[in-house]
Amino acid sequence: MTGSSSRVGGEASLNRDAPETDLVEARVWVLQIQTKLHQWARNDPNKRFDDLFNLVCHPATLIVAWNHVKSNQGSRTAGVDRKTKYTIVHGPGGEAAFLGTTRSALRSRAFRPSSVRQRGIPKATGKVRYLGIPTIRDRLVQMALKLILEPIFEADFVPTSYGFRPNRRAQDAIAEVYQFLKAPSNYEYVIEGDIEACFDRLDHASILARVRKRIGDKRVLALIKAFLKAAVLTELGTLEQRTLGSPQGGIISPLLSNVALSALDEHFERAWREQSRTTGARQNLHRQGRPTYRLIRYADDLVVVVKGTREHAEALKEELATVLATQLKLTLSAEKTLVTHIDDGFNFLGFRVQRKARGGKRLVYTWPSPKAFAAVKRRVKALSRQSTSLSLAQLLYQLNPLLRGWTNYFRHAASKHTFGYLDHFTWWRVVRWLRKKYRRLSWKRLRRRHLRNWEIRDGKVTLFHPAGVRVERYRFRGTRIPSPWEPVTHLTSLPIVEEQVESLPPVVMESRVRREAHARFGGRSGETG
Repeated sequence: MTGSSSRVGGEASLNRDAPETDLVEARVWVLQIQTKLHQWARNDPNKRFDDLFNLVCHPATLIVAWNHVKSNQGSRTAGVDRKTKYTIVHGPGGEAAFLGTTRSALRSRAFRPSSVRQRGIPKATGKVRYLGIPTIRDRLVQMALKLILEPIFEADFVPTSYGFRPNRRAQDAIAEVYQFLKAPSNYEYVIEGDIEACFDRLDHASILARVRKRIGDKRVLALIKAFLKAAVLTELGTLEQRTLGSPQGGIISPLLSNVALSALDEHFERAWREQSRTTGARQNLHRQGRPTYRLIRYADDLVVVVKGTREHAEALKEELATVLATQLKLTLSAEKTLVTHIDDGFNFLGFRVQRKARGGKRLVYTWPSPKAFAAVKRRVKALSRQSTSLSLAQLLYQLNPLLRGWTNYFRHAASKHTFGYLDHFTWWRVVRWLRKKYRRLSWKRLRRRHLRNWEIRDGKVTLFHPAGVRVERYRFRGTRIPSPWEPVTHLTSLPIVEEQVESLPPVVMESRVRREAHARFGGRSGETG
């Protein structure tokens, strides 16, 4: 149904055999709805969905959305109404009453988003990043919107967009950058893009215009607009009306940001497809002295890898700035947006990427950036400076998740020496804390009590050893990254870098929802999946 507008189904068909309270059945029901929406959107790029509001406020959707919200650690943080997960669960009527009143407010069109509580987070540069904390009811409705809208927009997002998308992670973006920069591809210039206050300056009209390309339900559009326009309660206690931006901290904000920034992705995706329209097309362009290039984006962090000259890269930098200004009304930072040669190296998503000579060959390496390493050392130092009134076990319970998470993020880079140094640094920080805590113990007695076999241990908890983390190269997945709503066999196989990439064996990754059962969803007659 090209160019058509379709209804997903009436209220009666949606309620048929739909669960009311059971979480497992609700998950299965929501998953089959998401799968069908994704298939429809994927099969018809011009399809618009007109009857989504009934899905958003359906009991099963709200049950699944509430389970997501309450299982998040942020559910313990209150918005302007001072309500948390605890006050909902233990309040009058409990969760059932909360979900019922929310659904009634949505269906009667009486629901209005509350103002967003602002919270400033200091940045390493001395600036402040402001987060918006919605009320827990607003988070529930935003999650319900996300459950229904995300499968539709995921069908349109390009494969080189990695931020805040299911089954995708920062390591995928780094793997694709590495794939372009290493031999035989040898893309030598990199545009390090920095968008000034990206999330704070997103134009509401631009966001809604792109949402309307897929969503025709005026009730859903009104709900999205209301969340974008919600007032902000500042830390000074004043209310500010928002005319720009998508508040960082909102559940639906990452999805809306990706929808807006997809205009940039699509511009460079069209150029890449033009460069790759035939076998050997890119090689022919290189022989003619013309560049080839590819944009890789993770949220508002982006790079453009270029195979050509520095002049080509500078021209593409201007093109990037023009697209952002004309289509998104955003500005590239002139100071932070740089054109860098791969031999000089650059930082991206906490990694340092640089080409170095070794054994007569020039090889591309990735490792933790000095800034990222300094940040984890500061965290370790801050934790080990805490009061000695803590027990050693309490200190280790704070250190171990930090060390385990940091090393797990960087274990796919050349990080073995870095992990070894971090292990050494942390060990001595904890030993100094122990010496301060037990001033009257000799070194011999301290070793006997807490450092047997030079392991720092208190009861059953042992200090995590970063040096013991296995380092291995992350496998480049390209366009074979499955979405949670489509079988792996349906994924396309577009050329990503050079021809040798196409010979890589397929990689099957377990979906975060694939363990749930898939069921058929009966749409209206004449609609196909």
